[in-house]
Amino acid sequence: MISSILQGEKVKLNALTEDDLNTILEWYQDPVFLRLFDAIPAGPRSIASLQSWFAELTTTTTNQYVFAIRTIESNQLIGYIELDGILWNQRVTGISIAIGDEKNRGKGYGKEAFELALQFAFHELNLRRVQLTVFSYNQSAIQLYKKLGFTHEGSYREFLDRDGKTYDMLLFGLLKKEWEQNLSRRN
Repeated sequence: MISSILQGEKVKLNALTEDDLNTILEWYQDPVFLRLFDAIPAGPRSIASLQSWFAELTTTTTNQYVFAIRTIESNQLIGYIELDGILWNQRVTGISIAIGDEKNRGKGYGKEAFELALQFAFHELNLRRVQLTVFSYNQSAIQLYKKLGFTHEGSYREFLDRDGKTYDMLLFGLLKKEWEQNLSRRN
């Protein structure tokens, strides 16, 4: 019997729907969320911009997968995770995650969603490398990525200027063989 590769104990990954856009719109009004997630100015987004983003996601594409992160308990949308910029000939992808409401952060939802997305990337898509970037001030995300086995591979020094301070953007990568070694150690 094949187990669900997109469902864990706390969360499941499934399709984003147009009905989810109002929830996502609330997240995009929160400057703390925006500063964790993106380097562009932390300004609110409009429903029209989210509809355009959603339309782009739902067009037939073979180089990205975006999943809603929903709780098992209530089926509530709490975030999304994206495999994007897939280079099929190199078997490489980028990954990013957004947990929208602050009350849902630090509860293990992001970790489990990441584990499910990595399983999908390595087992279902047969990729060999997953990479990401993170701002140096996002220490909780950095700790998570290290727990998941990602290696800090470099930095874009003084990449971001916020509130009169500069921050690096850090580069992390995880190879399929490293991920498999981490899994065997846990089991």
